[in-house]
Amino acid sequence: MGEILDGNSWPNDAGGDTRPSVSQGSKDEEELQKYINETQQEFVDQLEVPMGLETISDCPENSEQQVEGTPLNIPSLADCNTSNSARVEQEEKAESLKDTKGKQRKLASIVMELIGTESYPARIAPATSLWTTEKSSAVKIRMEESGRGADSPLTVGQMFKLTVRNFGHHDALAFKLEDHWEKITYKQYYSLCRKAAKSFLKLGLQRFHGVGILGFNSPEWFIANVGAILAGGLSVGIYTTSSPEACMYVIQNSKANVVLVENDKQLQKILEVRHELPHLKAIVQYKNELEEQYPGLYTWKQFMELGSSISETELAEVINTQRANQCCTLIYTSGTTGTPKGAMLSHDNVTWTAYTAGKTVGVSSEIQERGVSFLPMSHIAAQMMDMWIPLRFGSTTYFAQPDALKNSLVETLKEVHPTAFLGVPRVWEKMEERLKEIGAKSSALKRKIVAWAKDKGLQASYNVMNGINSVPWGYTLANKLLFQKVHNALGLDQCTKCLTGAAPITKDTLEFFMSLHVPIYELYGMSESTGPHTISSAGSFRITSSGKEMDGCKTKIADPNEEGVGEICFWGRHVFMGYLNMEEQTKETVDEEGWMHTGDLGKFDEDGFLYITGRIKELIITAGGENIAPVPIEEAVKSRLPLISNAMLIGDKRKFLSMLLTLKCNVDNETGAPLDELAPATIDFCRKHGCAVTRMSEFVEKQDPMIEKAIQDAIDAVNKKATSNAQKIQKWIILARDFSGFGGELGPTLKVKRGVVARMYKEEIDAFYINSGFSAGD
Repeated sequence: MGEILDGNSWPNDAGGDTRPSVSQGSKDEEELQKYINETQQEFVDQLEVPMGLETISDCPENSEQQVEGTPLNIPSLADCNTSNSARVEQEEKAESLKDTKGKQRKLASIVMELIGTESYPARIAPATSLWTTEKSSAVKIRMEESGRGADSPLTVGQMFKLTVRNFGHHDALAFKLEDHWEKITYKQYYSLCRKAAKSFLKLGLQRFHGVGILGFNSPEWFIANVGAILAGGLSVGIYTTSSPEACMYVIQNSKANVVLVENDKQLQKILEVRHELPHLKAIVQYKNELEEQYPGLYTWKQFMELGSSISETELAEVINTQRANQCCTLIYTSGTTGTPKGAMLSHDNVTWTAYTAGKTVGVSSEIQERGVSFLPMSHIAAQMMDMWIPLRFGSTTYFAQPDALKNSLVETLKEVHPTAFLGVPRVWEKMEERLKEIGAKSSALKRKIVAWAKDKGLQASYNVMNGINSVPWGYTLANKLLFQKVHNALGLDQCTKCLTGAAPITKDTLEFFMSLHVPIYELYGMSESTGPHTISSAGSFRITSSGKEMDGCKTKIADPNEEGVGEICFWGRHVFMGYLNMEEQTKETVDEEGWMHTGDLGKFDEDGFLYITGRIKELIITAGGENIAPVPIEEAVKSRLPLISNAMLIGDKRKFLSMLLTLKCNVDNETGAPLDELAPATIDFCRKHGCAVTRMSEFVEKQDPMIEKAIQDAIDAVNKKATSNAQKIQKWIILARDFSGFGGELGPTLKVKRGVVARMYKEEIDAFYINSGFSAGD
């Protein structure tokens, strides 16, 4: 792993010197052991939330008695005094501690700002390159001489320890147990992660080998993820929608020694391909009882007890060998354009980005920030927002129900009242559709009042965006009549950071929420940049812009055209190490100077706000040689047709443009598959144009000429704004079913998999260029 620097600065050609590193000797081990002893003693006075391992009772009279816990989904507080008098006493005690905790948080945040990371020596391994494709190698850190880019590097273990010292008694994770929320403090969280790390070591986890995690967001997911890193392995999220073959590829590629699965459904995927996994030593099912016993298969409780023979000193030695510029996690791309690539992220990538992004977006350490975890944890956006930023700032992450994206998310938001919320565009669009459906059922008078109030809200939001410190006349009344009610109905009444990213969002959706005085701030980044690169925030945003680059990051627009549009390139400590075992692809992404090429097209305005205009690989080059970005045209069509769910432009190497359209339908709450039932927005549109249909099959059978005309009129209106004939849509078709993750057309963040769709509907696409006229899906 290379020689550890001992008191000498390590020259870094990328800019500035790294901070001096100090070898970890017996003094550090003594200090660590003292800290662990203190932590364990303080646990006596705390509730150890049942995690399927030995826990400490919540009852004051039993505070020093060890009791055996139960699985997460089974209550285990039966031994506690739950009488009314005891509850009142507990509530009074909690209330008396509230002010104290507030003061402690404020003091801790001040201390964190004052000492930063200087109290931790930088652990950096020697490196000669800014990138690598070997998971055991180190890379140069892109240090800056000043600003956020000059912060001392941290390992994940150092960051966690810093947070425990500052916010150890504050809630870290919250999960629903029947009808109430159970909480895990940061000290408990840290202890559980260390316990998991010991169990990984006991199972034979090798240095820089993977630990795959296949399941929905939960405390176990987080504990296993961090525990794997502390044990010297690489945490590897696997999408729950992955096929057995896709799981096999990730597990093989990361040489995973251990795989954790949520339930029997996910377990069967691994068992199906286990004979192809030579490095796999154990499987852990962390939810539900095992339906069958297999060699090397453990429950969560069994797993957490495995490492009892591993000493604290042994674990400390493993943690102390970790360096900030070494790999700690792999983020696999969704594979929409080919074989999934494992983006290697270093400790510094994770810890530096968490702090910088949190500061940029306005996460506060003085209050108990709250977020809701529901997006796939295999995606870097969810990991950074739900796990790493909260861990750095002492925030609380609440876990949504597995059916969050189908129907339960808003109910969770109403219970939690998050202060920060990240939703991919489709989530915001679903909320918009639901609010419009409710509004359409209101009386004519109410609709007029709502329209008036939304006009005031839009004006007020644009005033904020433009730095105008005033609201339009009537805003206060509009706020009382509409905005407050909508905010409460969505559970966003305390949310100061409503965010979106991972896919393009339409201007119409942004303005819809602005009219309700819910400004949505766009982020832009990717797995290869450890998440965000540019961020919009309350004091700095422009509609349809992805914001400004974070402090310590740099952006270059390569080969700009006359409009200033070119390929967006990144520089900063968030830039990944490289793709695992993929030298050619890494060289294509990181150039000789160290700039990371995103493959996205964009430009800056005069105020430094970045606008994304398209993606190079998605760029349509017609047979006539004209370059066309599909997204703006697709969004223009969707904005004029409220019944359209997805629009995909076709025309690469073709004589003209055509378009695939799908209608909004209801979905199966269990699988997410589109149903035959049309969504209310679709039914309403059809009814307004004289077509009384309620099912997709009826729509396809009728091929109503009035609906055809309405769609064609909307497309004609879009075509009128085209800058050339080559950018006009000549033909279109409505497919027989909507796109979905279940059907394979959408990725984990609900982006269209263009290559997959093109292959699935090849016959329909080819027909565009043979036949003419309107047709519906067969």
